[in-house]
Amino acid sequence: MERLREHLLETGYTIDGVRDRLGAVAAGALAREELVPALRTTAERDPLATLIRLFWLGVPVPAKSVAPEVLASGLVTTAADEVRATVHLQPWETDGYLVSDRKVRPGDPALSPDHVVGAGGASANLAQLVTRRPVERALDLGTGCGVQVLHLAGRAERITATDVNPRAVELAGLSWALSGITGVDARTGSMFEPVQNELFDLIVSNPPFVISPAGKLTYREVGGDDFCRALVRQAPRHLNPDGQAHFLANWLHVEGEDWRDRVGGWLGETGCDGWVVQRDVQDPAEYVELWLKDAAEQGTPGYARHYDEWLSWFDERKVEGIGFGWITIRNSGTLDPVVRVEQLTHQVEIPVGQYVDGVLDAIAAAHRAGGLDEARLRTVDGLLDERVGRPGAEDPMKIVLRQTRGLRRTRDVGTVEAALAGVCDGDLALGPLLNVIAELVGDGEQLHADALRPLIAEGFFHV
Repeated sequence: MERLREHLLETGYTIDGVRDRLGAVAAGALAREELVPALRTTAERDPLATLIRLFWLGVPVPAKSVAPEVLASGLVTTAADEVRATVHLQPWETDGYLVSDRKVRPGDPALSPDHVVGAGGASANLAQLVTRRPVERALDLGTGCGVQVLHLAGRAERITATDVNPRAVELAGLSWALSGITGVDARTGSMFEPVQNELFDLIVSNPPFVISPAGKLTYREVGGDDFCRALVRQAPRHLNPDGQAHFLANWLHVEGEDWRDRVGGWLGETGCDGWVVQRDVQDPAEYVELWLKDAAEQGTPGYARHYDEWLSWFDERKVEGIGFGWITIRNSGTLDPVVRVEQLTHQVEIPVGQYVDGVLDAIAAAHRAGGLDEARLRTVDGLLDERVGRPGAEDPMKIVLRQTRGLRRTRDVGTVEAALAGVCDGDLALGPLLNVIAELVGDGEQLHADALRPLIAEGFFHV
């Protein structure tokens, strides 16, 4: 694979190289899985166009245009002077490459149960969430095509990667070899079975979270949200002290039940600090349509039947919606763990992994800090004070504190909190400072120090 990697890099088969070769219009269309513009722009054959058509677009190319390194790779077949790729080979970040099964498109045969999907939006989301803190041992549970290992390689001294699908482990090995990554301990097995009695500093997983009645596609589908719940509950047994785990997950919104209680309950018995963020919610019909299209079932004879069965299955369970988001846990070793469950659907600063440790620290500090009267708070950097009021009015109708960095949260506050945000620099204790502000405000408003805990948990103030 080393010779093939050298050829790919020399030819410019990289993320930037492909984007530049296709141009903005064709590259944008390809991101939407529309191939025609990309086929048009690669009609004039050059070495890079040949690689794009062969490995990304999945169309045959003349054998005479294919380099010897590609022909000898074992990733193509030749027949009647044409070469076809047997896999999807896509460039990834930092000169990496991912090998997966070919993308399924309308009119293709049905997916096989051991299909290995390539990297997409979910893979990128998880990679952006994971802490950037260097670790000794990391576990990629459910490695698929091996994409998370590419992101962990520069931060973990030892990496173990597992998958229940032997074919996934095989193709992930090709991904790592083409990306110049060595020493990955790859194992086959379900959940945490391959790593029984082992501890890690970091666990990441983009699990099969799609909630469906069939469960026939192992790379994505599970019966309910019990799989994600089991993953969360079992992870702490494999975390070293101060170790972290980051997952993507789907969860059900069930009639008569608050989804926060449902997902918060998954973490409540772990003994770890936890942070759950719901990033999106879909109604059952939207959800079914999304995943039927993902498997290119639209237009097939069984589409309507499968759609109806899936919705009936949701109806039987009184499902009103399906949430998608992040789950992060940290083995803080405390007897008083804290779990925060919230919804953040707005854009946040990327990558979250650059500041996720600080988010967990803030949640823990707000929960476990003793009396706050003696605390010396500091206002977070980049905080804005926005005021809304009638023209000429002495007092605003509304005051909003807005973070311009990190999670970019906003919160409506009173005059005391707003004044506090303007003067907190860590020099004065909170209790006396609040007394002085109350006198200056002069409207009789008095704020107890403990009332600041929500603003500390949300990162408006540092303890």
